[in-house]
Amino acid sequence: MKAVLDACVLYPSVLREILIGVAEQGLYTPLWSARILGEWQHATLKLGPEATTIASGEIATLRATWPKAEIPPDAALEARLWLPDPADAHVLATAVAGAADVIVTLNLRDFPRRALAPERLQAQSPDDMLMALWLDSPAQVEQVIRDVQARTETLSGRAHPLRPLLKRTRLPRLAKTLG
Repeated sequence: MKAVLDACVLYPSVLREILIGVAEQGLYTPLWSARILGEWQHATLKLGPEATTIASGEIATLRATWPKAEIPPDAALEARLWLPDPADAHVLATAVAGAADVIVTLNLRDFPRRALAPERLQAQSPDDMLMALWLDSPAQVEQVIRDVQARTETLSGRAHPLRPLLKRTRLPRLAKTLG
């Protein structure tokens, strides 16, 4: 399965680390565009220049690790696509050009079924996608989540119980299942 990761699931970092970790397990192939990555980096501006510098490094690492994940822009394709928010058309264009199966986003209402159906696409929340992957490969998904939890605790210097961590990360079903 190929999945376009919208900027809103690449930032914050815990959600991104879970999604990329599951991709590293071979459970799906992530896709994005330079514009999506740019939106993620722009979102870090409110946290200050240090956060933007860190995001730049993380983006460089993603590009190096996943060199085929970045889909080049297609202005003609983007122009023919319709979404309620025209600013999201580039995400749909990335999905179509990359032959994706799904767009993973927290902004589901911006990607209505009627707009995605002609392109044979669907939008899913990260919680729904990760739950489906967990049902197929529970040990792999759980290991990724435990690894991300451990890194989060190491970086913050304090405990982060799994259920509250996943709920804060906007993964409530996964939190209930695993927590």
